[in-house]
Amino acid sequence: MPTIAIVGAGPQLGLAIARTYGTHGYDVALIARNRARLEDLAGELAAEGISAAAFPADVLDRAALTQALKDAAARFGGIDVLEYSPVGGLQTVMTTPAATEPADVQHEMDFQLYGAIAATRAVLPAMREVGAGTLLFTTGAGSVDPVPQVANVNAAAAALRNWVINLHKELDGTGVQAAHVAINVSIGTPAVPGFPTAQPEEISPVYWDLHTTRRDQAELVFSL
Repeated sequence: MPTIAIVGAGPQLGLAIARTYGTHGYDVALIARNRARLEDLAGELAAEGISAAAFPADVLDRAALTQALKDAAARFGGIDVLEYSPVGGLQTVMTTPAATEPADVQHEMDFQLYGAIAATRAVLPAMREVGAGTLLFTTGAGSVDPVPQVANVNAAAAALRNWVINLHKELDGTGVQAAHVAINVSIGTPAVPGFPTAQPEEISPVYWDLHTTRRDQAELVFSL
């Protein structure tokens, strides 16, 4: 069976993506920091008839992330799709452009861009060898149209977006697809009163579409 590895797997979008792929016959490798939560998600998927397993790793620990992806590939016989969408949570203090110090951006660069690069290096060689695979990377829509209140986060997300679109160009003709998904809504519950909100199940099908029918597309912005 084909396999999707979800880096940053959680109970909202990550779980919805797992269900979307799992219902199409994919094994699911769940990667995030908290083993107990991952085991709960794997159990929830198993109860729905989806094959899933937990591989705990922190994206800031490059060696651990690489090993988790290697373990997942060994467990399931390879990784056909990588989806990268970890959330930094409360570890980042949001800053405006004028108030931003280099250190304010560094953590997000480590978390978003450098983690994505490490994850890609762990799975891309095998994909290129067989001439097939999909690499999907998620950010907020501030990577495309930044807002002053979260300048440091947007800067790192924009760097990731740039790198993914460039990777898409490099991989053209190889059979491996790289694409960026920018989400221009709150997921599950409104982050800001009045801001558009979508449920994870409304968003996750775009990840399947990019893998199956939109393989020439480098970017998709999800909005309502």
